[in-house]
Amino acid sequence: MGQRLREARSICCCASPRSSHRTPHEIFSWYEEDVWTEVAKFLDGRSLVMLAVTCKWFHRIMMEDSVWKYACLRDLRVPDPGNVPFKWIALYAKAFDGSHTYMFRQQEKHIDWMRIGAFLFDSSDALLTESLIESIKTPKEETTEKSVHKESFCLLNDIKTGIWIADLQLVRCPVCDLDTCDGTMQTLDARHIELFLSEEYRSGIWDYYLLRSHNINKQADGASGGIFDLKHINDETTSDIFDYKSWVGKRIDRQPKTMITLHAVAVNTNLQENEGLRIKYHAMRAGKGGEVVSIRISQQLR
Repeated sequence: MGQRLREARSICCCASPRSSHRTPHEIFSWYEEDVWTEVAKFLDGRSLVMLAVTCKWFHRIMMEDSVWKYACLRDLRVPDPGNVPFKWIALYAKAFDGSHTYMFRQQEKHIDWMRIGAFLFDSSDALLTESLIESIKTPKEETTEKSVHKESFCLLNDIKTGIWIADLQLVRCPVCDLDTCDGTMQTLDARHIELFLSEEYRSGIWDYYLLRSHNINKQADGASGGIFDLKHINDETTSDIFDYKSWVGKRIDRQPKTMITLHAVAVNTNLQENEGLRIKYHAMRAGKGGEVVSIRISQQLR
């Protein structure tokens, strides 16, 4: 048989802050914040903004930097690069608002573009090449930027580490200004994710400089270009780029083909009959002696 209560007590109202005496909004925000943070992981940038403007409560949750960091890394398909000096919502906006480098430089020359994707520079050394036929051996330690001019590649130091975004650009002939000229140039264009947020870039203080220029004076089957993090050039994932025939398409296919891995990006366009190519390598530094923040490999039919 059960024991009696020591004192006679009646049923009392709960004094807990979770009590139903609070307003519906207070009850909602008490236990739903983590749920909506999880929901945010399945929304793209546009949906996050639309949800944020519905009320102050959603604005506070959706504008958390962690929410935009997750969205940015997810949509770019890259790992966390560590600390960044800008808000992730600003980085996301510049990565996905349709901006590209020719919007800030030489707009009159630009014809079309396509986004390739994002990759990561884990080291400060890059290898740029126009040849993707076979795997490139890592240059010797004494190799410098000035000692590779006889090779089909270019070594570039002082790369700004972190996330890089790669685009393929089609621009008008850079040699002449004639409206009747049908000449075009293909450019593999890569930039650090923070570039468009830098005032020195937007104001034109930072600009491209020529690393190397040379001609191929014979029939070129394709216009190829690749940018590699030198530290990871022998990685298994990077080797997919050198499996050339698996992604460049058939010889008669003239559409540009691209390949991106965790630490490299490449492009190839099969060409019609021609007399060769003119190839140029450009880079942009964050001021004199600064880190490299943008790279271009351009090819034009001769």
